[in-house]
Amino acid sequence: MSVKGKIRVLETIRQGKIGGGETHVLDLVKALDKELYEPIVLSFTDGPMISTLQQMGIKTYVIKTERPFDFTKWKEVKRLLKACQIDILHAHGTRALSNTFWAARRLGLPIIYTVHGWSFHADQPSLMKSYRTLGEKFLTSKSDITVCVSESNLKESQQLFDMSRATIIKNGIDLNKFNKGNSFSDIRRELNIAKETILVGYIARITSQKDPITLLKAIALIPADVNIHFLIVGEGDLKEEALQLAVELKILTRVTFVDFRQDIPDILNAIDIYCLPSLWEGLSIGLLEAMAMSKAIVATAIDGTKEVIEHMVNGLLVPPSSPALLAKSLTLLATDEALRNTLSANAHLTIKDNHDVRKMTRQIESLYQKMLPQSRNISSEKPLQLI
Repeated sequence: MSVKGKIRVLETIRQGKIGGGETHVLDLVKALDKELYEPIVLSFTDGPMISTLQQMGIKTYVIKTERPFDFTKWKEVKRLLKACQIDILHAHGTRALSNTFWAARRLGLPIIYTVHGWSFHADQPSLMKSYRTLGEKFLTSKSDITVCVSESNLKESQQLFDMSRATIIKNGIDLNKFNKGNSFSDIRRELNIAKETILVGYIARITSQKDPITLLKAIALIPADVNIHFLIVGEGDLKEEALQLAVELKILTRVTFVDFRQDIPDILNAIDIYCLPSLWEGLSIGLLEAMAMSKAIVATAIDGTKEVIEHMVNGLLVPPSSPALLAKSLTLLATDEALRNTLSANAHLTIKDNHDVRKMTRQIESLYQKMLPQSRNISSEKPLQLI
C-alpha cells in the first residue's frame, strides 16, 4: 500500500488505442474514489489512451508486446508491480491477464479479471476455438474473481469451465460526457452532410467481429429514394476490403469513411441512427454511448446486445450476417420519424436507469475491498456477492 495509505490498483489492458475495453478503463480510472484508490495503468502498446491518462495525471506504463502469454515480458511486469507497490491487479481482457498473472501470483497479489468478451467465438475454426477456450479456462483459474460484463458471457463460460468465482458487473457510461444537452462541434458541416439527411453511424473497429461487410451489402439494398447517408468511423484490418467493396457496390455516394477519432460525442450528436452489425459482443461500450445520447439503434441480436436492446422498444434487432433484414430495418427507421423518436427516448432511459459509470465503479470498488485482507479494508460498504 502506498505511503499515503491509498490502495494501489494496477489497471492493465492490451493496447493504447481506444476501443471499448480501453474506454472502460478510462472511465473506471476517472470515476474511482481517489481518496481511497490510486490507479496505475499498464498497457502493452502505446496510443491515445496513454496520452489521455497522462493528461489526467494518472501514472502510466507501456511494456511493448502484441502477443498473449509473452513470457519474455513477465519479469519486467514483476519488477513494475514491485516498484509501484501494487496492492491489486485488475486485468482487462485476455492479453492483459496472460502477460501479468505470473508476476502477480509470484508476489501474492489478488487478481481480478474482467472479460470484455471471450477470446473464443462460435465462428472460429474448431481447433482455434478449443485452444482459446483452454486459454480462458487457465486464466480464470489464476484469477481470484472473474468479472463478466454480460449475463450471456457468464452463461456461455459456465458450460465450458468452472466459473464459481465469478460475478457480473455491466458496463457503465459517463453520463456527463455523453449528454445530448452538451455543446458539440458541427460534424455534418465538417463532412458536408445536409441537416435533413438521415445519417447512420457505424463507429467501431473495422474488423470481422464488427462485420462492416454486411452493413455495406445492406446499404446497396436500400432504395435509392430513401434520403439516407452512412458515416463509417474507425480503422481495422478490413478497412481496405470495405473501401473496395463500397466501390464495387457503387455506394460511395452514400458512404463517408472517416479514420478513428476521439470526438465520439460530437459524432454521435450528428447522427440519427447508430448501427452495430457485430457477430459477437460482450457488452458494447459504443452501443451504450449511442443510447446515452438518445440515438435510435439497429443492432444484431447477439450476446450482451440482447440484454440491453428490446426489439421495437428501445431499438431494432436483426439476425447477424443478414444484409436484407438489416437494410429493411434501416429503411424503416430512416422513413419513420415517430418510431425513431420513441426508440431513441427509450434508449436514453435504459442507460440512465441501468448503466451509469458511477454505479459500475462502486461495484468494482466493492470487489477491490473484498480482495484486501480485513486489516487493510478501508470501506464500510458490504462486499459484492459472487454468483
